[in-house]
Amino acid sequence: MRTETIFRALADPTRLRIMRLLGSMELAVGEVAQVLGQSQPRVSRHIGILCDAGLAERRREGSWVFLRACANTNDAPPLSTAIADLLVKAEASDSQFAEECELDRRRLAEIREHRENEAQAYFSDHAHDWDELRRMHSSDEAVEKALTLALGDMPMGRLLDIGTGTGRMAELFAERAERIVALDKSLAMLRVARAKLHHFPTERVELVQGDFGSLPFPAASFDTVLFHQVLHFAQAPGAVLMEAARVTRPEGRIAIVDFAAHQREELRDRHAHARLGFEDGQMRTLLHEADFEPADPIALEDGELVVKIWIAQRRTQSRKAAV
Repeated sequence: MRTETIFRALADPTRLRIMRLLGSMELAVGEVAQVLGQSQPRVSRHIGILCDAGLAERRREGSWVFLRACANTNDAPPLSTAIADLLVKAEASDSQFAEECELDRRRLAEIREHRENEAQAYFSDHAHDWDELRRMHSSDEAVEKALTLALGDMPMGRLLDIGTGTGRMAELFAERAERIVALDKSLAMLRVARAKLHHFPTERVELVQGDFGSLPFPAASFDTVLFHQVLHFAQAPGAVLMEAARVTRPEGRIAIVDFAAHQREELRDRHAHARLGFEDGQMRTLLHEADFEPADPIALEDGELVVKIWIAQRRTQSRKAAV
């Protein structure tokens, strides 16, 4: 029975330390081994036992395997939360366990610092390209303020941030959303996002590698779907929005932040833009075809490139089904 399996999985001090670590952040298997000061094969065996008991789960990201505490799929509090509370009490009453956990936290702090240094190095390498784009349009602060106002006070529920990049949108809306899944195709950008978001609990923010043309989620999984300066990378934006609609619940919302149509051809070569922005009529058609009902767009025109915000609501019944 599962209860017996869970207690057996926890009947080892190393596995208790691993669960204590996973209460703080998602970690690569190699990082867990580094914190514990044990060999990776030995740590992998412990991780296998925790995963078999349903206490932790693995997720592959390129050549790395990340580990996180399991979250419940129903509305009950996650078992990992109860275990985390129990381990806090255990640390308070067991001096040896407390000493081991304190050493683990110091090593964990070194990993956090390493991630942040890697993210800063990536920013430094690409700062010129990003600065060039920023000079062409409204400030990030103005865009974020306009997007926040456009989304209003309605609950965001489960939020999917498609093409999360640096993780800024996930960070911006983390307190408003019930849960955020931040998705990006680039492993390099996921490392940057992970450094930015590591202070959020893993049950609130999850990072996933994936492509916006084939989202790795079941239908109707999210209440809000966000594309922030992402859709212009799509060769077939209509197909991408159809896929976004598939994972959006009826009456859920989609928010798209992107450029209005422009003629800056050099952005195709320098920044790999597949689309030179979107006209309002074009976007309205794309959203309608994906079974979204769009509101009036919002324009930020204080730059060479106009930034547009399109908000739309998922229809309760598909147009195709209604025909």
